Amino acid sequence: MSFRDLRQFIEALESCGQLARIKVPVDPVQEVTVIQHRVLRAGGPALLFENVIGAGYRLLTNLFGTSRRVDMVFGMPPERLGKLLAGAARQMLPPSLSGLWRCRQAVKRVAMARMRRVSRAPVMEKIIRPPDITRLPVLTCWPEDGGPFFTLPLVHTTDPVSGQGNLGIYRMQVFDETSTGMHWQIEKGGGFHFHAACRQGGSLPVSVILGGPPALIIAAVAPLPEGLDERILAALIMGRPLDVVCRPESGHRLPARAEFILEGSVSPGDMRLEGPFGDHFGHYSHAADFPVFRVKRILARRDAIYPATVVGKPVQEDYYLGEALQRMSLPLLKLVRPAVADLWAYPETGFHPLAVASVRQSYPYEALKHALGLLGEGQLSLTKVMITVDPDVPAADFEAVSRAVWQNLTPDSVQLMVPAAQDTLDFTGPRMNTGSRLILMANRQAGQTVRRQPPSGLPDPSRWPRHVEKMAALGPAFLVIRLADECHDVEQVQQWLRGHPLTGRFLFHVLVSGDVDLADRVMTLWGWFTRFDPANDIHPAGCEIKGNRIIWEFPVTIDARWKKGYPKPVEFDPRVARRVDQRWKQYGIEL
Repeated sequence: MSFRDLRQFIEALESCGQLARIKVPVDPVQEVTVIQHRVLRAGGPALLFENVIGAGYRLLTNLFGTSRRVDMVFGMPPERLGKLLAGAARQMLPPSLSGLWRCRQAVKRVAMARMRRVSRAPVMEKIIRPPDITRLPVLTCWPEDGGPFFTLPLVHTTDPVSGQGNLGIYRMQVFDETSTGMHWQIEKGGGFHFHAACRQGGSLPVSVILGGPPALIIAAVAPLPEGLDERILAALIMGRPLDVVCRPESGHRLPARAEFILEGSVSPGDMRLEGPFGDHFGHYSHAADFPVFRVKRILARRDAIYPATVVGKPVQEDYYLGEALQRMSLPLLKLVRPAVADLWAYPETGFHPLAVASVRQSYPYEALKHALGLLGEGQLSLTKVMITVDPDVPAADFEAVSRAVWQNLTPDSVQLMVPAAQDTLDFTGPRMNTGSRLILMANRQAGQTVRRQPPSGLPDPSRWPRHVEKMAALGPAFLVIRLADECHDVEQVQQWLRGHPLTGRFLFHVLVSGDVDLADRVMTLWGWFTRFDPANDIHPAGCEIKGNRIIWEFPVTIDARWKKGYPKPVEFDPRVARRVDQRWKQYGIEL
């Protein structure tokens, strides 16, 4: 079943016990964050808050908080849709009537992937002018956030030159009744359109969609190549046309069954300090100047529902959305890059900090070509660490990846790239949007045998150096060591790790801070990959200069501790957490 709008999806969720209605008053300032966090961690239902303090509308969160609910939107496992489309492309090359017949199901779905203009749109039942966005139940998620911000806005713009549309989700801080920030990061289509408008010296019309078909939200998250319209992807996921209404003021074609649409513009030179905010890296991002979105009017359905999500340390809703989109995209990626057998950007790390590609090689170090090719694709270009492995290694299995690294990585198969563009939210580089990149090629090379003695355990904790709190092996290549926050003699710890007959067998010693739970694999990867810059925080046991390259000597220390100047990790306000504890039975949420 495809869902035409948010309300159809809510009805379906409620019918199968996947929706909880919270009728008691709930504060959008942090209280919703704590509630959703607990429900999501327990695999609980979507949440419809019907009495939000200070707001005139209902609030929907945790919509995509399980893989099951994301699959409901696709109507099938996402990888099946990807295989259906990829299979059709293969059947149609070369074109033939028999091939067309064999892939008729996919052809029909693709034919329906379009926008259909309608004259009557539920979202135009109310036109609110003058607008007042402070009446919406906009969330303030974390104690040190700069204020409330839209967490699930679908921001639509068109290229001023080509007219090509783009839909993306960008943070929007509420400044007052008629203005918000527009957090356009690098490699974002809306930002490209704004820069084009600036070159022409004019403002850029912007339409912010709240709600609509749930497939539209998923499509807005997808890292599509520039020039592909996310609205078409939404129709493809639904298997039916996306109903749109044409707005003469902006020239935009907008979802007719959205809950709200904010119409306005962003103008050159109209900037304002935005942030800080807790984000999906699990830390507070730095405040910076970003464009201001000026709201001219609000379109709304009667009894409109405001959709939102919560960002923070993993696992959050973006974890499940990112997993699904990767599962859908892989069969299509293999069409254009047949040497890539598997690709996985790890959601535990915030996606961009770590990606693993399983690639086929026909000559030595061909993996570097594939790694560089992938790093030139859209948002993959912001990947901080890329590991390549052989095609028989599942990219999403970090233990298997670690075994491949231990078996095959040599000093010659490490590439450090400095400087490089970096995710705007990544705070580890020398300045915003700038950092470095590390490529580890862990593929078998013909005629090359790496002989190493495998790790066979860990030292007795009673003999660990002072300030070493815990160790955890992530496969044979990576040993993660948690240090007490008061540890200042890191060099002594490094020397002990390298010299010990057990720890010295690991290729990498990863030092993390005391707040990282090494018993939790998700949090271990989070604490590692969000807190180090390859250029500054990698310390090999030794190095040799060959030509214009520096060849490392193993073991290599990665200093992934929280450092002075880094933003703080997000934490609940303990008073709010206690209040949620005390009120839990009132919410009526069954977990």
